[in-house]
Amino acid sequence: MSAADNAARKTAPMFPSKAPVTDAILSSSPGFGTPQHPIIPINANGKFKPPAPPKASVLPILLPPATLRPVAFRTVTKKHNLTLTSSALQQLATFVGKHCGSGWREEGLAEKVLDEVAKQWKRNGGGIILEDGQKKALTSILQGLEGNMSGGRIVQLKRASSFADSAVSLSRQNSLEFPRPGLPSREDSQASLGLSTLNVSEDDEDDTLSKQTARSYLNVVSAYDQPRLEHNSSKKFFEQNSTAPSLFPPPSHKTAIFRSRYNLVHQRLLRNESFQTPTFAPTSRTSLQRSDSTLATASSSYKITQIANLLGRSGSSHLILGLLVRAPTGDLALADLTGSITLDLHHARPVPEDGVWFCPGMIVLVDGIYEEEGGSSVGNSGGVGGMIGGRFIGVSIGGPPCERREVTLGTSNNARGDKMPASINAGFGWVDFLGTGSEKAQGEQMRRIQGRLLGRHQRNRLGDSDFDTTPLDPRTKIVIFADLHLDNPRVLASFRMTLSSYSRGPSYALPLALILMGNFTSHAAMAGSSSGGSIEYKERFDALASVLGEFPTLLASTTLIFVPGDNDPWASAFSAGAATPIPREGVPELFTSRIKRAMAAANAEAKSVGPEKGEVVWTSNPARMSVFGPLGEMVLFRDDISARLRRSGIVFQPGGEEEEDTEEGDVGDAAMREGHEPSQTTESAESQPPPPSEEMELDPSVLNAESHQPPPPLAPNPSPDTNQHYISSSRKLVKTILDQSHLSPFPLSTRPILWDYAHTLSLYPLPSVLVLADGEAEAFAVTYEGCLVVNPGSYVAGRGGGGGGRLKGEVRWVEVDVGRGGGRWKGEVRRERY
Repeated sequence: MSAADNAARKTAPMFPSKAPVTDAILSSSPGFGTPQHPIIPINANGKFKPPAPPKASVLPILLPPATLRPVAFRTVTKKHNLTLTSSALQQLATFVGKHCGSGWREEGLAEKVLDEVAKQWKRNGGGIILEDGQKKALTSILQGLEGNMSGGRIVQLKRASSFADSAVSLSRQNSLEFPRPGLPSREDSQASLGLSTLNVSEDDEDDTLSKQTARSYLNVVSAYDQPRLEHNSSKKFFEQNSTAPSLFPPPSHKTAIFRSRYNLVHQRLLRNESFQTPTFAPTSRTSLQRSDSTLATASSSYKITQIANLLGRSGSSHLILGLLVRAPTGDLALADLTGSITLDLHHARPVPEDGVWFCPGMIVLVDGIYEEEGGSSVGNSGGVGGMIGGRFIGVSIGGPPCERREVTLGTSNNARGDKMPASINAGFGWVDFLGTGSEKAQGEQMRRIQGRLLGRHQRNRLGDSDFDTTPLDPRTKIVIFADLHLDNPRVLASFRMTLSSYSRGPSYALPLALILMGNFTSHAAMAGSSSGGSIEYKERFDALASVLGEFPTLLASTTLIFVPGDNDPWASAFSAGAATPIPREGVPELFTSRIKRAMAAANAEAKSVGPEKGEVVWTSNPARMSVFGPLGEMVLFRDDISARLRRSGIVFQPGGEEEEDTEEGDVGDAAMREGHEPSQTTESAESQPPPPSEEMELDPSVLNAESHQPPPPLAPNPSPDTNQHYISSSRKLVKTILDQSHLSPFPLSTRPILWDYAHTLSLYPLPSVLVLADGEAEAFAVTYEGCLVVNPGSYVAGRGGGGGGRLKGEVRWVEVDVGRGGGRWKGEVRRERY
């Protein structure tokens, strides 16, 4: 056979080779076969569309929940600090067995799936307990994750930003995004975080800063617009109440007020390190004593006993957290969620001594001994929920320790140099308490914007400069006035001179906001013939509008905020100046038209001052103002609370006995009714036991809190004892209110509250600034646990002139500095004589 035949035999095999099976396009003519190189389809944009890879399949298995429990505990509980219920574990085991197959353990597929589920749960705002619930939250997460699984792995390439970065930009790729049925859309979620109202985004941040000022980030929140959040004691998280509040709620909402207050204070105590018992050390009994450190040790940990658990334990010592109430017999009693018991405070010592008020309606810690009696007492003597038999003899009584704002939100304050103890858990940084954004969602960006606007040179973790040294808007002052009695001609004349002093200054010294707090008349408006009617009340605001109209430059560059008092309409028409139900609406629009026209005229006249226009806000009492979103919160409250505390406060005698005022039904003392503090004991320190007040103070710096109140230059040199009395009384008032975390810790018979709006009186977390306008107390500015509390006092002295060391004709107000680039808030009491 020749070579040509061999070549022909090689090129013409007996069985032709098969062409590879492809997605070939068949020809329309039967004379042509399938093409060797098929045509690749092309997209509409001219790009080639590669064929989709085949989806890997997984052989499902039946995975018992007990087998998955160790992996779930390591990933969900220890890594993400979530509690997994048994039903949720069963649901996750079914999902992992179906989509991960036999490689769920060896290849680590289950751990990745559980990690993604936990991230999605936190992003959706779930609580500390991971469960399906009525909203089927876990089911919706697993349904969204099912479409992104291939071969037991998450292969979806479309990603969205994490929850913390979603407030900045939606283009970052940190974690998967899945549909959330039953939850608000992306736009609604951003609005709930305050993103739409703040108008901030990472792409146009520089353009926004060049057009806006610091005043653009002042947001006044009325009490009727504040989110209705309730603490769920079982889930240990805040949940929003979706029911609409009503002015005529059912009676069950009345008891819910005190139940919510108790649960809030109780969870705050359990988060405190002094109530954390170490598991590696034996438990020892301790009393309310001050320790040199706030860290919990085996000898300084406390344990709270419920009142129902006192039965059958006569003669034993206990620490009880309860509400001070009046029993039907008229005696003091202590109540919690399990029952109540008669309280004997004849031998009790307050903690700290003469440093805090104790009144019925307050939640207190009482350390004492239970004494069981043989006879029956009023109510159910042996049932849970009623008054148990016997009495509880108090040895020491104190308020619940306060919690700093940084600890509540789970943030650190290292940038300011504070030495703050570490938080027990992550806190509530994801909760939006005011509807202006949460701390962890947009706090970092707000700090960056605040630093650029107000100007502060700060170093980040890498040592680079974060903020510019030159501020874009150097104004940081907020001016607060209280008790502007417009029916007094001296008030308008003095107010004109005060505004003139601000208007004559440079533009960078103009205040960001002017807060004018009631009462705007010395008598209750429209309550009788002597107080005048609506016409007279409107004429007084018209006179104020004429004074404001003389300073158009000042009006066009500031925000006017009006907060009413008890003497202002319409509540004063039927209360005659007595305590009205709070919160209450602002001044009606019927009386505000002239001031609005004065502001509009000032904005039209001073267009060249800046891009921002002046604004006037008529808000409720109380009200809140956010400064740069979640970074700063200012509570505005007008109430004569110091006089109410003196009328209803429990007075402890130096010997440790309690004296009651039987005429008015309140607990009081003759010395307190005369307006001075009870005298201290003259016994030697050796003849009396050490006061327990020196042990309850968990933060020793509280007693050394600096008062920013400067000495009055125009007052006639008060004695050191008088100054010390003013400082002690102001600190006593501040500690009482902040420890209770409530603006009105009184019974409803003493200070009425609208039941469905009681959440607006809560001071948890602590605000950055609390403006407690009390006309019967001396002006002060005190910092306690990082919260600045200021009282402007009455703007002009009473008709008799002076009072509290004041000269006749002297006026006073408060200036609050918001701080540069996240610095501390500072307050100063200003005094002038015109």
